[in-house]
Amino acid sequence: MDARELDEILASIAASGRPFEEVVRSHDLSVGVYVLAPGATDLQTPHTEDEVYYVIRGRGQIVVGQEDRAVGPGSIVFVAAEVPHRFRDIEEELVILVAFGPAEYTHRLSREPGAP
Repeated sequence: MDARELDEILASIAASGRPFEEVVRSHDLSVGVYVLAPGATDLQTPHTEDEVYYVIRGRGQIVVGQEDRAVGPGSIVFVAAEVPHRFRDIEEELVILVAFGPAEYTHRLSREPGAP
């Protein structure tokens, strides 16, 4: 078993100064936690894998392709591979569980893993 606590992950993210930490990785799946402060700019670019966001806490908007919607605790958003997307208008710190299938950057061999 590989288990971690959210508070431990958030402390690690805060200490690193990076908004994302991968917490699970296999060939077929990767999972991480992404944190965006109020007013932050989400600099994501499209990923080569499908992904699912689950908003643990916070409020803001997400744009996926041409669709724009509010997100908050309990929101689940699917983003297909290669579709442009980003969070915007972050009102309250967003803490988001991110799952990639297969693992992030599995299909992009020339790019280093990074933020979601």
